[in-house]
Amino acid sequence: MTKVLITGANGFLGSNLTREMYRLGYEVKILVRPTADLKAIADIPCEIFSGRLDDINHVMQAVEGCDIVVHAACITDQWGVSFEEYEKINFTGTRYVVQACLHHQVRKLVYVSTANTIGPGSRTNPGSELNGFSLFNANSGYINSKYLAQQYVLEQVEHAGLPAVIVNPTFMIGPNDVKPSSGKLLLYGVGKKILFYPPGGKNFVHIQDVCRGIVKAIDQGKTGDCYLLAGQNLSYREFFRLIDQVQHRKTLLVRIPPFFLKLAGMAGSMLAGLTGRSPRLNYTSAYLLCLQNYYSGRKSERELQLQYTPVETAVREAFSWFRENAYF
Repeated sequence: MTKVLITGANGFLGSNLTREMYRLGYEVKILVRPTADLKAIADIPCEIFSGRLDDINHVMQAVEGCDIVVHAACITDQWGVSFEEYEKINFTGTRYVVQACLHHQVRKLVYVSTANTIGPGSRTNPGSELNGFSLFNANSGYINSKYLAQQYVLEQVEHAGLPAVIVNPTFMIGPNDVKPSSGKLLLYGVGKKILFYPPGGKNFVHIQDVCRGIVKAIDQGKTGDCYLLAGQNLSYREFFRLIDQVQHRKTLLVRIPPFFLKLAGMAGSMLAGLTGRSPRLNYTSAYLLCLQNYYSGRKSERELQLQYTPVETAVREAFSWFRENAYF
């Protein structure tokens, strides 16, 4: 039986991936923080290793005996976190995972990056794996630290023979979002009579498609390659209209002008600097909400044989799960 280590297994992606890999017959081991809430995977038989990603000894022990490592753990928050914290977990933690994979000679490392380490595009010309990094001006500690970590993985592929593949998911939607994480956007659109929406848009992908993409990348992904796991491009207006359709209701949608959104973001960042408290909106998040953050998943369709699920299905399944679990 092939043994796989999954880091960040208690998160939205990690918990769904743990469930999927167990279903497929893998022997699953997870690396989670000692204080992690394991509610999302409480029903999945797996070996639990409690340790810290920023402790090289813990990571070495976790990787030992594993054939495959899927490194999904990271800090994803867009505000309220210092760059030093992003660097410690997202970059240094990844460096330790890479060192452990080389030391224990694992068969494959799948590093879960983010689509935003690749430049986005428009609806007519969406971003692809050929695009360079273009979001440095967003001043996002999350995006910048993930880009540095991705570059380190690629460097170790070239210079140390690391058997690694990188997957770059877009915005994931689906069930089992316990925290919730990306599901906050869906919950924001639930039950409102008037809804203010940002002017930009993004690519949405079903969480199960991301899990399938990771599994396929283990055997079909080319070492040293990046694969965008990208479903459907929608403006925020289209996304919230889709939520209306699922709820069988009609919401009055009001577009927030980019200038006012960015101004509010600047005010949030200034307030955070003065008070030390995390704002609901800062300039980084406002900047990203104004972008046409669109991507293409054609390479993963072609090389990993992925077939993407309609976003409507992802929204319906997420909506049903949140309702069944009394989130609204």
